Amino acid sequence: MTTMPDDHESATPSGRPPIVDLATWQAARDALLVREQAHTREGDALAAARRRLPMVEVDGTVEVVGSDGPVPFPDLFQGRDELVVYQHMWFDGAPPQGQCEGCTTTAWHLRDAVYPNARGVSFAILTTGPWDEVASYVEFMGYTQPWYSVRGVEGPIGGDMGYLACFLREGDRVFLTYSTTGRGNERVNGSLGLLDMTPYGRGEAWEDKPEGWPEGQGPCWSWRTDADGNATWGPTSRPVPQWTRPGATPVETLGREGHCH
Repeated sequence: MTTMPDDHESATPSGRPPIVDLATWQAARDALLVREQAHTREGDALAAARRRLPMVEVDGTVEVVGSDGPVPFPDLFQGRDELVVYQHMWFDGAPPQGQCEGCTTTAWHLRDAVYPNARGVSFAILTTGPWDEVASYVEFMGYTQPWYSVRGVEGPIGGDMGYLACFLREGDRVFLTYSTTGRGNERVNGSLGLLDMTPYGRGEAWEDKPEGWPEGQGPCWSWRTDADGNATWGPTSRPVPQWTRPGATPVETLGREGHCH
């Protein structure tokens, strides 16, 4: 069907930004660029401050369990001096669709650490799940990055999950240098950064948008969908990245109570 101009106008949100010529748009874009550059410079300043944070020494004799059995934590550095880990939440006994959607999304965006490796930084994913369950999940997701179970491990290495954490190795000594959680984890989720550049943004209710723009939903509303692609937190949902996996069939249970926001 051919859409006529009047039909298009009637379907357009009333509060949309004005339509202008290219020169006017470029002037507005250049003005915003000044703010974006200031934001970038402030980010550089924050990164410089991170490099000057004090460090906490952690127990370098702690063992974690991977595909080859128990290994000492320093082995995760793979001979490098720096290590970044993502600490993945885990729900014992739950099938893949019942695992944390936020952690699944973060891990999905960290499938290849070739560039950090080239800069002398190793990467691994830690989780409190029992290794047999973790191994099955890793196989289902098709992950190739190193995964380890830290079940029963105390302190920063095996503590709260849902974090990114950075470590420095000096010989046999290991130090925690930085960690973040919540929206701090967004730094590795390139999809969110891409959506932030689009006209409608992430589609989340908290976003500041023009009057009349499509109403957003709750944070993370699209992190789970059913087999038809409809966003839902119900028992028919999987974390969105799982639908690309072979064998990711429609489901009727998360295998656990509740879900992780």
